[in-house]
Amino acid sequence: MDTYNHIFFNDNGETCNETEKTIESVKELGEVRPPQYKSNIHCITIIGQVEGHIVLPPQNKATKYEHIIPQIVAVEENPDIEGLLLILNTVGGDVEAGLAIAELISSMKKPSVSLVLGGGHSIGVPLAVSTRYSFIASTATMTIHPIRMNGLIIGVPQTFEYFNKMQERIINFVINHSHIDKELLKKLMFTTSELANDVGSVLVGREAVEYGLINQIGGLSEAISKLKKLIKDQDDNIH
Repeated sequence: MDTYNHIFFNDNGETCNETEKTIESVKELGEVRPPQYKSNIHCITIIGQVEGHIVLPPQNKATKYEHIIPQIVAVEENPDIEGLLLILNTVGGDVEAGLAIAELISSMKKPSVSLVLGGGHSIGVPLAVSTRYSFIASTATMTIHPIRMNGLIIGVPQTFEYFNKMQERIINFVINHSHIDKELLKKLMFTTSELANDVGSVLVGREAVEYGLINQIGGLSEAISKLKKLIKDQDDNIH
């Protein structure tokens, strides 16, 4: 029996048709429909691992970049949406996919604000700084390290050149969208004394702000207030 041809109501007054769509939305996009409220702000979450060209195992919590990109385009095109709130709690993931999302957000005309909760590691760093203004929770952390690749690596000079160019793309993106100094960023990235069996640095909340990577310590209310101010300022400039 096709359930979409029959309408039943659940305890919340929703039709089963609507409930099924909500469940599907949670499964595919990680979105839960909040209480009905017309807002001019759209929220996108980047959680777990950024999934790119290779499908991750089903037990991995992942954000699929092919789901995020259409949302960003829709935010830019929808006249009812005036700003984007990007919430991050990610361990990183596919470098090219994460950088593609970051580049898309940074090229938006509409105001955007990011909020790092828990962690914004690895490729999460360019994502966090891709918005016009960035916040980080005082307890959140950000891991800065060189890019690496899993699987078979061909040991030829061209491979090194590829890694080097990709690393420069990330470094240049971060310094162009934050206030951190390039030499300081490289120093943090290649520190050998802080991470066990790895190279890089972990910045906790206020450290990320002090180094100029993130704009401000704050939470949800501060992020929304700042985004509303950016929207108002942009509207005032247009008119």
